[in-house]
Amino acid sequence: MGCRDVHAATVLAFLSGTASVAGLLAAVLLPNWRQMRLYTFNKNERNVTVYTGLWIKCARFDGSRDCVIYDPQWYTAVDQLDLRVLQFALPLSMLTAVSALFLCLIGMCNTAFVSSVPNIKLAKCLVNSAGCHLVAGLLFLLACAICLTPSIWVIFYNNYLNRKYEPVFSFDISVFIAIASAGGLFFTSILLFLWYCACKSLPSPFWQPLYSHAPSMHSYASQPYSARSRLSAIEIDIPVVTHAS
Repeated sequence: MGCRDVHAATVLAFLSGTASVAGLLAAVLLPNWRQMRLYTFNKNERNVTVYTGLWIKCARFDGSRDCVIYDPQWYTAVDQLDLRVLQFALPLSMLTAVSALFLCLIGMCNTAFVSSVPNIKLAKCLVNSAGCHLVAGLLFLLACAICLTPSIWVIFYNNYLNRKYEPVFSFDISVFIAIASAGGLFFTSILLFLWYCACKSLPSPFWQPLYSHAPSMHSYASQPYSARSRLSAIEIDIPVVTHAS
């Protein structure tokens, strides 16, 4: 498998990264990070569930889909440390993953549409597709770490709230979506790393997304025989005759 071939691994990595970013976006927007169940002993009243998201808060009666209390300004008054950290971590993870997707797309387009023999005048502007995929894999791995760490912390912080107050808190579906998206980002980075490690023809310098100097044309074409080497072969076949005095 060569660096200049569009491989199924890179296409699958791009699709997996796109799906993971979509999952992160859903986790950011859904108001389902934490539930708080409020029970009543009055038979004429219904229990209330408070759904807490990163940006809004909604309180609903059991069996109802309408919000009795809807707070669109919740993001300015978040009093739970784990959700406050997620407000910064998840958008940063999304931005990092989108940058990685952009680099991955540049690498695939360069592989598919750019000629294998570059123009020397444009050598400094050429994109190293192998380097793009490597940097994209590192960015996907970084986005996974930024997303996964605070998402898992929500689970432990939920237990802390139950011990501090009452056992009425539980984490909701957005936690699972964020963890699954982080797993998708990790899978994407592994695919890109495997493709890169299996790549045989690595341009120099192989670790940079852009060439730092003009690549030699000898790396793209075979070196022709010189006239001197042809003459040397002829000279070997010519016998040397000496005349005795």
